[in-house]
Amino acid sequence: MRVAMCLVVLCLLAAIPAAPAPQVTVVARGLEIPWEIAFAPDGRAFVTERPGRIRLLRAGRLAPDPVATLPVAHVGEGGLLGLALDPQFPRQPYVYVYYTYADQGLRNRIERLREQGGRLVRNRVILDGIPGAAIHDGGRIAFGPDGMLYVGTGDAARRHLAQDPTSLGGKILRLAPDGGVPPDNPFPGSFVYSLGHRNVQGLAWHPSTRRLYATEHGPSGERGFAHDEVNLIRPGGNYGWPEVLCGQGSRPDFIEAIACSGEETWAPSGATFVSRGAWAERLLVANLRGAHLRMFTLSEDGTRVLRATRVLEGFGRLRDVVEGPDGALYVLTSNRDGRGLPAPDDDRILRVTPPR
Repeated sequence: MRVAMCLVVLCLLAAIPAAPAPQVTVVARGLEIPWEIAFAPDGRAFVTERPGRIRLLRAGRLAPDPVATLPVAHVGEGGLLGLALDPQFPRQPYVYVYYTYADQGLRNRIERLREQGGRLVRNRVILDGIPGAAIHDGGRIAFGPDGMLYVGTGDAARRHLAQDPTSLGGKILRLAPDGGVPPDNPFPGSFVYSLGHRNVQGLAWHPSTRRLYATEHGPSGERGFAHDEVNLIRPGGNYGWPEVLCGQGSRPDFIEAIACSGEETWAPSGATFVSRGAWAERLLVANLRGAHLRMFTLSEDGTRVLRATRVLEGFGRLRDVVEGPDGALYVLTSNRDGRGLPAPDDDRILRVTPPR
């Protein structure tokens, strides 16, 4: 009887149709290592290319000439990385960028640009002196629901910086738009919002709870695991790097990740929450070495992952994912970064329409 019931269940499961795949179209080709895409209220999208260019996507077409070119140090993982629009854009016509530069070694800074006459012109440096290196530069920046600028940094291959409260490396930082320290930051007079990070690559806020989540690269192959992470960020929280590894135990003074890659390497990068449709309130993460878009379904309180599934593959390394004003998802490939196998038309911007 039990075997018969199992056979019935298996038959019923077999009869359930597979989840429909999203529709994917290529909206732009031939980019050089795109890193971040951000949409303006009028539907335009600004896209950074790591060698130092900012490109403009308008009405589904990529403008042939950049709207800005910055003198960056395109070394290893460094170069022109994150970009964020002022929350009041275009009334406040400012675009913020994070990039690597050379100054007796490598450093990273955040600079504000101003839109003027169809171009982006340099306006002022907002924050300087973020540790830089050929690896672990972080680089993701985004304005939160509170109007503050959040910054994901890396440890610049110097592990101890992540636990050093006086260093900007290996942290999530929180800044006022003018570059000041918000008075309600968890550490008075400090930009540090959380610490103990190895290489923060993605920042995303839940559309209902407005809680912040971050993706982070772990050390591949260390103790037999990859240790990539998805973290729920708490103000003043310490996430343990390099003292503990994701999925390998913790300590009472460290906050554990809500998801670890385990034996699989994701190299998670850009992340976004979906605000509408069949994937509403799911967290999407673009993965580089994992070469897929992963969707996380969270518990009601947002502290646990209930399910994780691959929802897009076959386009190589993926660097960023955002939800556009049209409700579609826009994904950047990163196959020309020296670690991928580029197709003739790489790198690309993909438009992904979730199934209904």
